[in-house]
Amino acid sequence: MTTTHPRPRGVAHLLGPLVAAFLNGVLPVRLRAWDGSETGPHDAPRVTVRDRDALRHVLARPGELGLSRAYVTGGIEVEGDLTDALRRVWASVGTHGTSVPGPRTWARIARTAVVLGVMGPPPPPPASEARVRGRRHSRERDAAAISHHYDAGNDLYELLLDETMAYSCALWDDEDPGQSLADAQRAKLDLICDTLRLHKGDRLLDVGCGWGSLTLHAARWYGAHVSALTLSARQRDHVLARAEEEGLEQLVDVRLLDYRDVEPDTFGPGGFDAAASVEMGEHVGRDGYAPFARRLHDLLRPGGSLLVQQMSRRGPHPGGGPFIERYVAPDMHMRPLGETVGLLEEAGLEVRGVRALREHYVRTARAWSDELERRTDEMVALAGPEAARVWRLYLAGGSLAFEEGRMGVDQILAVRPDPVVRNETGTDRGAGAVPIR
Repeated sequence: MTTTHPRPRGVAHLLGPLVAAFLNGVLPVRLRAWDGSETGPHDAPRVTVRDRDALRHVLARPGELGLSRAYVTGGIEVEGDLTDALRRVWASVGTHGTSVPGPRTWARIARTAVVLGVMGPPPPPPASEARVRGRRHSRERDAAAISHHYDAGNDLYELLLDETMAYSCALWDDEDPGQSLADAQRAKLDLICDTLRLHKGDRLLDVGCGWGSLTLHAARWYGAHVSALTLSARQRDHVLARAEEEGLEQLVDVRLLDYRDVEPDTFGPGGFDAAASVEMGEHVGRDGYAPFARRLHDLLRPGGSLLVQQMSRRGPHPGGGPFIERYVAPDMHMRPLGETVGLLEEAGLEVRGVRALREHYVRTARAWSDELERRTDEMVALAGPEAARVWRLYLAGGSLAFEEGRMGVDQILAVRPDPVVRNETGTDRGAGAVPIR
């Protein structure tokens, strides 16, 4: 008589039920562990737990932050298309929901941790995690938060972005499937300048100019005199160098300056004919947006026009969630679109219209993601494997958030009312701004 022994259970078989306990009993991935064991649906995305430190990260900070740390350090790997894997997990959560394990499950988690040898102090946070200190949205902390993401190196952004160096939502033409990212970004820049009705000699304030895509475009093609603000020394140096290369130095003035330190006469007498803030208002904070809007109002001349391109978000994580807040944009705050419109109006600005661009950001983030995948080896050589994994997760999660409507992005056109210049309907002419339809 032959005696059969049950096959030893592997690490994945111990972990699978514990993961499912947080997801109402459903395991939406194929789970593979460092010992080669696997469990879960065969047709689901495969997630590999490569070492015990990955579990230590998750045990120390259960949820998004612990999982993010494990992924960024390489302790967790997702095979195939990361965006698709996240999409399928979110779909499962949307269908089945999540759950809070009871005392028995937590006791089982503790016993499993002992068996697997993962009890003890957690590993240190990844080196790429932001460490900003001080009072939230103080000038010093804001400068540090901006530096964390934007001073990572101009060469890194030159690798990821197109030749315009625009790091914001592009404008895509649905009838042109072969449109390049650079052309879509130029279309967005033209849209901003045309909406503001920029003319030769107009004074434009670019608040949060990035690598100067709008600043240089407005000066080069519209003849505007552009005053640009940034908190990133590397961005300032890049824009100044580009302006000199293109012979635009007489039209471009870039300063390392906080918008709160700009007075109406900082760039000369008289207000600006137009101002733009392209995906910068998210960084001023919950309590800082009202003063930000008032400052924009005060810097415009009466009748001057303002275009704000800004991301919006509903729900419990206005900063984007633990991963975004720790690795990408510390202290960021997004709000529903209606709240932003209300704050602009309370600042004395007249809102003329809104243009939604949410679907355009899906394509923009995917274009950046495709470039990253194509040039991953260069990214790793340039910035290290942690940075490459941060960017992969950031772009995959970002494109999915816009795809599923958890985030939006809009262009808001407003004018500073002119009490003197009125048209026949009794409304202000503004600076000739084009109403958004």
